[in-house]
Amino acid sequence: MKKFYMILAAVAAMTVSASAATLVPGTLYVGDYDNASEIYNGSYFDMAPTNFYLAHTGAQLIYTADELAALQDKANPAVTGISFKFSNQDAFETIVRDVKLYLQETDATEFAVIEGVKQFFEFSDPVMEFEVTYDMVEFFGEDREVVFDLADAPFAITPGKSLLMTIVFDAQDDDNCTVGSDYAPFYTSGIRGKGMVYTDNWTGFEEYAQGEDFPDATAMLGCGTNVELPVTKIEYVYTSSSSAVEEVKAAAAQDGAYYNLMGQKFSAGNLPAGIYIHNGQKVLVK
Repeated sequence: MKKFYMILAAVAAMTVSASAATLVPGTLYVGDYDNASEIYNGSYFDMAPTNFYLAHTGAQLIYTADELAALQDKANPAVTGISFKFSNQDAFETIVRDVKLYLQETDATEFAVIEGVKQFFEFSDPVMEFEVTYDMVEFFGEDREVVFDLADAPFAITPGKSLLMTIVFDAQDDDNCTVGSDYAPFYTSGIRGKGMVYTDNWTGFEEYAQGEDFPDATAMLGCGTNVELPVTKIEYVYTSSSSAVEEVKAAAAQDGAYYNLMGQKFSAGNLPAGIYIHNGQKVLVK
């Protein structure tokens, strides 16, 4: 009988612990995402996260702790989605791209400069990749989004760290580009110098990164080195510790037992040092 009771207690503890891990969604905006009016950076080559005028592009974007300030006081924040917004002012083509997203934490807040040449960051192992088709004719003159949905594999981030995004767009056909001045520009945030871009009609960014010129970024390689961050919508989830405590309080109030903040049940005579919930109140045991 005693053994059966212990199994029930363990199951109850597991149930409380699981329900206590409440994930709360949030959204962080870099720049005025809904009302942005500025596009590209003075040159339509220097555009992030991509430039539909070229068949192959790569962009690296640094989001510092200041840009990610809304996440600093959150418990276990994880990115679940990233979106950028562009306007199809003139383009009529159907654009097909293979897209890859790389994410990594870094202590860097800017791109390093060696002997006067800015440096791209090393990158490896994409967190997601997909093929996307943009039929420009269908939304001529309208805003559209480039969306990375990470809901099935959230990317955990550490408060105080910078987030580095590397984004690669490749056309299967080197001629699959917008024509002349007809292109779809991205809206910018006004935060300059936190982005760099690579553009080419024949060589992809990943291929360039394997060559001897990498990580140098020079005008000869078609690199923009002082690019603004595009307006960005970052969706995330975090653990609500307050709701976890409330759920443990509710469980403890029902049976008069002692629970730690993980939802594990203890008897009054067997309490290690720590904080417990007893009869709906916090109890400190030293």
